Amino acid sequence: MTRKIKADDIFTGTEFSGPGNVLLIDDQGVVEAIVPAVEAGEGVEILEGILCPGFINAHCHIELSHLKRKVPQHTGLVDFVQAVMTERDAPDEEKQQAMQDAEEELYNSGTVAIGDICNTTDSIPLKASSKLYWHNFIEISGFVDAAAQKRFDLANDILKTFRNHLSSAICHLSSLSPHAPYSVSKKLFELINEATAGQLISIHNQEAAAENELYQNKSGKFLELYKNFGIDISSFEPTERNSFPSWNPYFNKQQKIISVHNTFIDNEDLNNSKFKIQNSKFHFCLCPNANLYIENTLPPVNMLLEAGCNIILGTDSYASNTQLNIFEEINTLQKHFPGIPLQTMLQWATLNGAMALGIEEKFGSFEKGKQPGIVLINEGSALRII
Repeated sequence: MTRKIKADDIFTGTEFSGPGNVLLIDDQGVVEAIVPAVEAGEGVEILEGILCPGFINAHCHIELSHLKRKVPQHTGLVDFVQAVMTERDAPDEEKQQAMQDAEEELYNSGTVAIGDICNTTDSIPLKASSKLYWHNFIEISGFVDAAAQKRFDLANDILKTFRNHLSSAICHLSSLSPHAPYSVSKKLFELINEATAGQLISIHNQEAAAENELYQNKSGKFLELYKNFGIDISSFEPTERNSFPSWNPYFNKQQKIISVHNTFIDNEDLNNSKFKIQNSKFHFCLCPNANLYIENTLPPVNMLLEAGCNIILGTDSYASNTQLNIFEEINTLQKHFPGIPLQTMLQWATLNGAMALGIEEKFGSFEKGKQPGIVLINEGSALRII
């Protein structure tokens, strides 16, 4: 049986169809067509607001959900990282409940698919029965070459556990990923490169100015973090360039890359990238509320847009955000970048995100045969209706 839904407008994934159109779906939420209201016949549901495909949250840390409101704001990234490392242990029951609460918020606010960073197997029970699609990025860190193989092997064991336990779940994919340029050694980058040929990876990039200082001349606040945790960085050699063009060359196996945060990237970095940043294999993920939470600053969104970068959106975690609602990320971007049309931002949150995760066959747009979920946007908020 066909369900017919009409609202003030319909965002298709790339554009607004204009008022006067009706979205037709079957009883499973699969899109049949968008037709003029005069052709829809009887039984049309009338809603106030904008119909939109379900959102893609391209960067989240569901396993840190128990840290909600436990990490101070505006401390800067180095102090934030130290706080997370100190506070992340908790009873398993507390972690599981926090993840369930987070998933409920994600679902109700319109998210249908998530790129999720995993350092442990904590989230497997949740994901085994989840209604959402999850791409699990098994994160690897280790800034000392001598420990690179051990750190890689530990992460690979976690990857195998994810694949074994979630192999029967249709909506799951798992892959290895580096944590960040300030936490991955040269040897570890090389191991990850070999293991991820042709795969999708995610990396935190230039979330703090200190990351660029580290690569420019081995200075800045990250030296304090290494000292506090007893990490020997004597073998690290600065590149005399910013972080972004410094880690690019490590990946030469046709990887598809999501570069997350990009708060302190500049035009010179883009120009010096080994990748053609406009191609379909490279995506820049913005998490504006997390950037404000930690560093109290925002990435150069207009610069990325003008450079033709593929932009997608994420929320980061409850450790660095008060919510996991993608439309709240859009609200923040609209407040600080009013010249960027809503249509553009909605495409970042839908079709662009689906293409980044490689799930555009099902998600991201209202095209015949897709089952993207339906979100109703009204008065600055978003609610999943299907």
